[in-house]
Amino acid sequence: MSKSNIAIGLSVVGLVAVVLGTILVFVGPAIIKDQIIKNVEINPNNKLSYTMWKDIPVPFFMSIYFFNVLNPEEILAGEKPTVEQRGPYVYREKRWKDNITFHDNKTVSYLEYRQYFFEESMSVGNESDVVTIPNMLVLGASVMMDYLPVAVKKMISATFETFKEGPFVTKTVGELMWGYNSKLVDFLNTIFPGLMPFKGKFGLFVEFNNSNTGLFTIFTGKDDINVVHKVDSWNGLKKVNYWKSEQCNMINGTAGQLWPPFMTTESTLSFYSPDACRSMELVYERPGTSQGIPVYHYVAPKTLFANGSDYPPNEGFCPCRQSGLLDVRSCRHNSPVFISHPHFYNADPFLLQTVNGLSPNENEHGLFIDIHPETGIPMNVSIKLQLNLLIKKVQGITQTGNIAEVVMPLIWFGESGYIDGPVLRTFRTNLVILPMVMDYMQYIFIGLGLCFIIGAVALQVSKKIDEKQGSFGVTGDKGGSKDTHPDPTHNETYIEKDKDTN
Repeated sequence: MSKSNIAIGLSVVGLVAVVLGTILVFVGPAIIKDQIIKNVEINPNNKLSYTMWKDIPVPFFMSIYFFNVLNPEEILAGEKPTVEQRGPYVYREKRWKDNITFHDNKTVSYLEYRQYFFEESMSVGNESDVVTIPNMLVLGASVMMDYLPVAVKKMISATFETFKEGPFVTKTVGELMWGYNSKLVDFLNTIFPGLMPFKGKFGLFVEFNNSNTGLFTIFTGKDDINVVHKVDSWNGLKKVNYWKSEQCNMINGTAGQLWPPFMTTESTLSFYSPDACRSMELVYERPGTSQGIPVYHYVAPKTLFANGSDYPPNEGFCPCRQSGLLDVRSCRHNSPVFISHPHFYNADPFLLQTVNGLSPNENEHGLFIDIHPETGIPMNVSIKLQLNLLIKKVQGITQTGNIAEVVMPLIWFGESGYIDGPVLRTFRTNLVILPMVMDYMQYIFIGLGLCFIIGAVALQVSKKIDEKQGSFGVTGDKGGSKDTHPDPTHNETYIEKDKDTN
């Protein structure tokens, strides 16, 4: 095959590759986007994303840390509380959705259930470990009933004494977590039906195990992927009524597990938390990677639990104390409970001065979510919150002694989860590697096409050089000696002359 034919072939192939690559530059992103949309939409036909959404097949853990009270007698005398952190006590968390119902308005409703299993191998001890914390049945109830006449409060104090309920309780981790029998609770439920938010056993997480987070109705993303996973209603409500402003009562964002795709650094992570009774918002901090997958790192802003004085939009969550505390008594049966970051991280320094034994830092106590921006799927999640109880001296209730008013840490917990195993491999292949390969293909085609075209040009130049060199060789033959090719006739003439001479 001649160089000309090869050059033509390379030119054609190169031109086709460049055209194809150029087309992919414009069409490729649309193809990738369409592929992501198909996989992210809540649709039973999308096996990967639907399974992840429905059964949540990734490992989730809840780590519990107790603030063991070291000086209960001194606290009753009015001294500053001293605590030591005990933990973690780790529980494997199983989550799944049930009662899934798709609606004509492109939404889907469901109940999400939670179940916890103790993981001793990941814990510092076991559920039989004993810790001492404030008795919410006494100190919490005392604050709740502070407005009652002194005579009534004395009767309440006598009731506490009858049932041998003191200001502090020493129980095992398992009892404090999942409940212990209390004759006082049984008595109050008998005399004042509906007064107590629980029946039978009393425990900090007794309402969490084998329970659901309420009826969520969220958008499926059909016809508009920008609203996928966003909450349409919770328990039939478009907004809650716990707070004092329209903005604070809004149900914003998603249910806190997945977010719409195609995020930018300007995007925020908004979600509604039934446990906190409000919507919360995380902000972008920096890019990063999680198990080889590019992610955006989102954290809680310092304004998340700021009071109305430091951050006016939070005025609706008041009455407020120091920044760093969220008063949730309006949605927790009026119990004087406050939510904060662990160890009062990002809170008013005053709170650290009221309790000994706290040491906040970002690495251990800051919450974050690492999310894959193209799909809105979290790769690594760590949500950390602290439960606090307001305690103080209440006149007429002797069990409160001379307790100085303080927001007392009880426990803090961290819920963490990450994509791993077969789910991670499938996710990486379908939603990361394939789109990445398609994205690179456009440059590969253009690069190869240009190489072929350059090769074709090089062959054409080489062909012309060869032709020119051949042309110079023919010209040199014509300019040589005439005797190089003697004329046969001429030779014969000389032979005849020789004969005559002889």
